[in-house]
Amino acid sequence: MTELPRPPVSGLDAFAPPEMAARVAAAAVAKTNMTLLQTAALGVLAGAFIAFGAMAYTLVVTGSSLGLGPTRLLGGIAFALGLILVIVGGAELFTGNNLLVMAWADRRIGLAALLGNWAVVYVANLVGALGTAVLAHWAGMFGLGEGAVGATAVEIATAKVGLGLVPGFFRGLLCNVLVCLAVWLCFAARDVTGKVFAILFPIATFVALGFEHSVANMYAIPAGWLAALDPAVAARVGASASAPSIGAFLGNLIPVTLGNIVGGGGFVALVYYVIYLRRPRA
Repeated sequence: MTELPRPPVSGLDAFAPPEMAARVAAAAVAKTNMTLLQTAALGVLAGAFIAFGAMAYTLVVTGSSLGLGPTRLLGGIAFALGLILVIVGGAELFTGNNLLVMAWADRRIGLAALLGNWAVVYVANLVGALGTAVLAHWAGMFGLGEGAVGATAVEIATAKVGLGLVPGFFRGLLCNVLVCLAVWLCFAARDVTGKVFAILFPIATFVALGFEHSVANMYAIPAGWLAALDPAVAARVGASASAPSIGAFLGNLIPVTLGNIVGGGGFVALVYYVIYLRRPRA
């Protein structure tokens, strides 16, 4: 049977999934070849960018009367700002870098390079997120709405530290499936508009569903504790604010981080490696 002619591929067409897989693996090699200073500086930026998204989310959901679903969806759209800044502006985000597992499985980078990148980026993300929380506190952001924004920040932080290990792990897993799918879809896009739309829906969905993002939590939990220091916020929340505790912080961050790694590295990167990059044995 005669094969029908295929339409020509132009430079405006989205990259196909096999091309996306090759681009992800090549990007992973480039990431692990950056200097320590570059990786750390870009990691700090990513922590700050995600914090900006979390700030926007906190403001948008405060005082909303739209109902649970619409409010959280609208907040998720606002939160997507963080990953848009990371992807378009250029930064190194730990959760997105879980896609480096694809290049590791393809033997393009070693295990030491993979774990080294994750360690530097994770710590740098923490510095950027914590620093942004402190700046928001000094700027008086939590006092907006006569302390209503700060009260929302306290509520968010209290819920996160009380989540529990098992829900934290699985919410982290589901979160990073969607985050890494958003990053994966960006490798199909050829322009900024395509990347923005690729990011918007997966990120808004994970936020609306209440999944857990380790880097966002690096901002959200300290921000809630700092917000409680504002007199206007303290008057609203009273004794309901959780007391600052490193143990409570790590009790959320550790299971959520492990879930992020399994979700992004296992459920996205390894799956697409097997489909598109794995070479059959002779």
